[in-house]
Amino acid sequence: MAFCSKCGARMEDQTAFCPQCGQGRSGAPSPAAGATQAGLAENAAGALCYVLGWITGIIFMLIDNRPFVRFHAAQSIVVFGGLTVVYFLFSAIFGAGMFLGGLGAGFSAGLLLAGVVQLLGFVLWIVCMVMAAQGKRFEIPFAAGIAQSIAGK
Repeated sequence: MAFCSKCGARMEDQTAFCPQCGQGRSGAPSPAAGATQAGLAENAAGALCYVLGWITGIIFMLIDNRPFVRFHAAQSIVVFGGLTVVYFLFSAIFGAGMFLGGLGAGFSAGLLLAGVVQLLGFVLWIVCMVMAAQGKRFEIPFAAGIAQSIAGK
């Protein structure tokens, strides 16, 4: 199955024009072979969406129109952007507690929670990259619904 070079919509192999935007099929190799015009395979682009967390998610959201890549880019933004915010909140709340109340149980709990968030982020990072590289649409509960609405397709 081919994909439109303009909007990323799926096109049947025998169609000459995209059913969504009307873009004519070019003579160049189609993304149906798994590659964009630049030669980056769809599953490789999906995996690269996670490499630097939400940063590469934003980059691929802006430059790639294929639905598979846009979903993984949006999921990367939601998951790793959310984990970054949670990590900084824990650091700020419990770090301030350290200065105000000394080295007590609150500081230890804050370090533990921040460590759990980092470990969760690392495990999700590996799993998401591997699944996208295999061409699978791995959906993280709660985040996938938000990512789907951001990706728009």
